[in-house]
Amino acid sequence: MIFLQLFYVFSKIGIFNFGGGYAMLSLIYGEVVTHYHWLSSAEFTDIVAISQSTPGPIGINAATYCGYTAVINAGYPMWTACIASVMASLAIMWLPFILMIAISRYLLHHKDAPFVQDIFKPLRPAIIGLIAAAALLLMNKDNFGSPTTDLPKFIISIIIFVAAFVVTRLKANPILVMLVCGIVGVFIY
Repeated sequence: MIFLQLFYVFSKIGIFNFGGGYAMLSLIYGEVVTHYHWLSSAEFTDIVAISQSTPGPIGINAATYCGYTAVINAGYPMWTACIASVMASLAIMWLPFILMIAISRYLLHHKDAPFVQDIFKPLRPAIIGLIAAAALLLMNKDNFGSPTTDLPKFIISIIIFVAAFVVTRLKANPILVMLVCGIVGVFIY
């Protein structure tokens, strides 16, 4: 049963693939953590970190790891979890792939038409909202600590976040910013 649910959930998420993987993270969280309870919030945070670290699109990587972890957490053997990870990855890709193949010729010829622009205009703020929702989801106690349980860790995490945000907005190299933040994190934690 969980395999059909995984296929349905990730197919549904895949159809809202506009905006890329970061826009999908809040949708994935809502389904796998909040609705179906396949993963805990801490597991999802770990999956996002792993998905960012591995090559490939973050949405597909997250689907792969979510499918695997959900089936393992449900008590199935590891070989079925491998099948579930492949199935979740394919499920998140198949509908957008077919949709883009179907409409790509039309979009290439009519991309500047007012009708096409009117369709894509409301998608921009929706995508920004989905990416902002993903950022807010990741601002949890697993990543930042809690001011009630560990105030110093929470304050240091906020300082690192604000500093990285400001430095990145000043056009610093994001890879260098991540490297410095990682080194600071290793020494502090």
